[in-house]
Amino acid sequence: MSEANFVNDEESARPADEARGPGRRLHGAIAHKLGTAILSGKYAPGDILSGEVAFAEELQVSRSAYREAIQVLTAKGLVASRPKAGTRVLPRDRWNLLDPEVLGWAFAGEPDIEFVRSLFELRAIVEPAAARLAAQRRDKNDLKVMKDALAAMRRHTLTTEAGRAADRDFHNAILQATRNDALLVLSASIGAAVNWTTQFKQRARALPRNPIPDHVRVYDAIAAGDAAGAAEAMNVLVDLALEDTRSAMELPVGGE
Repeated sequence: MSEANFVNDEESARPADEARGPGRRLHGAIAHKLGTAILSGKYAPGDILSGEVAFAEELQVSRSAYREAIQVLTAKGLVASRPKAGTRVLPRDRWNLLDPEVLGWAFAGEPDIEFVRSLFELRAIVEPAAARLAAQRRDKNDLKVMKDALAAMRRHTLTTEAGRAADRDFHNAILQATRNDALLVLSASIGAAVNWTTQFKQRARALPRNPIPDHVRVYDAIAAGDAAGAAEAMNVLVDLALEDTRSAMELPVGGE
């Protein structure tokens, strides 16, 4: 496989908004391939990856592109490279599992149900509290962003990338409305978790129910300044999303 074909094959599986320039596409595609292999368990913690020369020849890419890809994985805590010792897969507790790209790699294959549950537990801790704060601190602009995101979700539906982008915008707007800098640090991770779990739920069948009314209830409570109601509505939204995802994981791809 040529470098061009390798990049095209890998890029075709990635969201359109991740498109990059030619140089970055190549090492990004290699990082995607290796990262997905690590997250799927093909390479376990403690495993030593093939040497630079061997791997570059296997993938038919340049050694420099391979090295740059390893630097990406190193920065995300997946591997460590040492002279003579090679590149070793690090223990899972070293992985930056909340990195949006790492989350994408986890959902490129069949994610572990325990990992999916842990993501929803994180959302269940963070998002209801964020909705509570948003109801107390939001302004007109925050509400407009949320309302526009809801309109886009209805227009495009969550079966499309545009609809899922609007879903991310909605959840991000709530975090923005908290006026809490520490919570804002989680916005990219929460957005990625929302995107990948929503996309994953639809891999085997259409969404079992329309989740947009759940989002509307969250918005209505925030708009009304009902802090307790916003927290409860968000808690219900996250719980139902987990049930939908668990149901999707019980079905084979293409199942009914």
